[in-house]
Amino acid sequence: MSIANWPAGERPREKLLLRGVEALSDAELLAIFLRTGTAGKSAVDIGRELLERFGSLTALCAASESDLCVQRGVGQSKYVQLQASMEIARRALKERLASGNVLGSPTEVRNFLRLTLQALPYEAFVALFLDSQNRVLQVEELFRGTLTQTSVYPREVVKRTLTHNAGGVIFAHNHPSGVAEPSNADKVLTEALVQALRLIDVRVLDHFIVAGSNVISFAERGLI
Repeated sequence: MSIANWPAGERPREKLLLRGVEALSDAELLAIFLRTGTAGKSAVDIGRELLERFGSLTALCAASESDLCVQRGVGQSKYVQLQASMEIARRALKERLASGNVLGSPTEVRNFLRLTLQALPYEAFVALFLDSQNRVLQVEELFRGTLTQTSVYPREVVKRTLTHNAGGVIFAHNHPSGVAEPSNADKVLTEALVQALRLIDVRVLDHFIVAGSNVISFAERGLI
């Protein structure tokens, strides 16, 4: 049955307007994004099939164009719209972080890092350079690949920190394996960066590890 023939309170768009976006299921949110279904399938049905195929919203948002467009009812235009939607969310969060003290917005920091790193198929190391008021000046991916003390160079990190005239730094990297726990190499690297930046009177506020939907804080673990 077409969504247009559903009771008004069960249609995703009307449900959102009546009860708020939080009331919608993942499949219903996808239905609003997809807008239309196909012969014999509603947009909600296609949303459910996508979630079943990819396993989660995270995996769906990280899917390649070729993998996503295998699904009937999803073409290149929907892939482009999805990528644009993700980038809008990242930029909106970045703007919020730039306008306030990041230490007062731990949830927004986590959400930004999750959106930025969780879908990457490779390991990436990023830095959030902060001003004296702990507002984000710039976000940069500094290194990618297997991260060790020999592949992430403290000298280069110091150079970028001075370039931005940053007063503080937050580091983050992802674990594509999905294991969020910091490795011994992660701990050694973090300590090396803390020591290097201390020489120029710049404080490392935190180091986050993003693994899927999990975000681990070194500061909360007492590792910084």
